[in-house]
Amino acid sequence: MLKTLKDLLESLKPSDGGAQGDEHALQLATAVVLVEVMRADATFDAGEREAVRATLREKFALSEDEAARLAELAEATAQRATDLYTFTSRIDERFDMAQKIRIVEAMWRIAYADGHLSDHERHVMWRIADLLHVPHGAYVNARLRARDAAAG
Repeated sequence: MLKTLKDLLESLKPSDGGAQGDEHALQLATAVVLVEVMRADATFDAGEREAVRATLREKFALSEDEAARLAELAEATAQRATDLYTFTSRIDERFDMAQKIRIVEAMWRIAYADGHLSDHERHVMWRIADLLHVPHGAYVNARLRARDAAAG
């Protein structure tokens, strides 16, 4: 387990600042904001973890193992992080508005995955969406789509 996590860490380090290093850093930044929603409530639900991994698999075309390793790295990174701006600024810079809205919708799906939406989860999602410059109307619509998907 530690070896695979170490391998992932090494692969995410930009060796020459090239495109591959930038892509790995973007993947990690995205994973961290998703994990922050999962970490926002008192318990880590299996459904929330799976929603994080599913989003990573879909967004970045990762295998199950790659998504699980990236999610583990994101959890460790989030625990050490002192702010969200480090991660959201990378996402804001590289994603267009439609991609950012899909990330916000994914955050809502993660929050709804355990069947309980806490005030702290709402606050974390609002902060992240604000840092990504997602308009309030798009933020609300993303929430409604995720809520409807969770109910259906």
